[in-house]
Amino acid sequence: MSRQNYIFTSESVSEGHPDKVCDRISDAVLDAFLAEDPVSRVACETFATTNRVVIGGEVRGPQSVIDRVEDIARECVRDIGYEQDGFHWQNMTVDNYLHEQSAHIAQGVDASSDKEEGAGDQGIMFGYAVDETEHLMPAPIHYAHAMLRRLAEVRKSGAEPELEPDAKSQLTVRYENGKPVGVSSIVLSTQHRSEDLTQDQVREIVAPYITEVLPEGWITNETEWWVNPTGTFVIGGPDGDAGLTGRKIIVDTYGGAAPHGGGAFSGKDPTKVDRSAAYAARYLAKNVVAAGLAKRCTIQLSYAIGVAKPLSIYADTHGTGEVHETQIEKAVAQAMDLTPRGIREHLQMNKPIFQRTAAYGHFGRAPEADGGFSWEKTDLVEVLKKSV
Repeated sequence: MSRQNYIFTSESVSEGHPDKVCDRISDAVLDAFLAEDPVSRVACETFATTNRVVIGGEVRGPQSVIDRVEDIARECVRDIGYEQDGFHWQNMTVDNYLHEQSAHIAQGVDASSDKEEGAGDQGIMFGYAVDETEHLMPAPIHYAHAMLRRLAEVRKSGAEPELEPDAKSQLTVRYENGKPVGVSSIVLSTQHRSEDLTQDQVREIVAPYITEVLPEGWITNETEWWVNPTGTFVIGGPDGDAGLTGRKIIVDTYGGAAPHGGGAFSGKDPTKVDRSAAYAARYLAKNVVAAGLAKRCTIQLSYAIGVAKPLSIYADTHGTGEVHETQIEKAVAQAMDLTPRGIREHLQMNKPIFQRTAAYGHFGRAPEADGGFSWEKTDLVEVLKKSV
């Protein structure tokens, strides 16, 4: 029987974290390709360090986008807010090493007269949902994201001019009877402008916004606060620590509350099941929970490179299911075509909708009118109910 009383911790990082700067640039390049050619192939990686951004990878799409990569990178860094001596959107050097996609990869993925479009790689992908929050996400990662997103808002609006782009949060949530009820500790490290700013002064700035986004009553006199625990945090971003695309996969997903298959998301077009099938698995798990078939659900999908259909579909309701997992596995397979093409068409993913996923989580966001976060819809609820 699963534990009912425990504490669980998840972390998040801001859009100005060095790794997230790289995720943002990689996804912005992807969006630029998809905007001009919806069937572009993109595998874009970014590295950032002191006043330098290096972009590389394999692409198949318009040359005009490759020619604009430097401008795309600068615009991302400008929007994030970096105008510092060690990392400035105008002064940084941008190296572009994007090149043509491997013909040997393309032959496995491309459809032909005798072959359906195949998966862009082998791998296992997980999706997860739980009824702890409105968006059916685990509470620790949901609120760790919310803290940083709110601080970014007041930084960019000018309401808190002392805040700078680089930040990390960590939230330890207390569970009773299997439900989140409070916060035992809050960790927040944020880059700031003035070297004279003390830890107490930083806490005075951030505490009201953190309190604002957490549920009422979760912070008590027993909650431990750790704000900028190392002290001064002026040198930040890629100047303070190098960044790389795809190094924050647990931040991107469920904060450690559920498995991750291993593949990163950012910079990859939706033929790559590392990304699209992970989104599909989340979509299915969320609809299972929204349909009332379970309070908690994990879906696993597996693929082989060049093969269209998933090799396996696995469901686990962690003892909370209203029906047997085999029924759920059959129901989700019937509800959605889980080939790479089927996923893309069902979730309408051949659009420039990915740059917005690069910070504050790929899951637990509201579906948007232009197709963004389509995998967060709960439009399979009735289909799944009828199927079981």
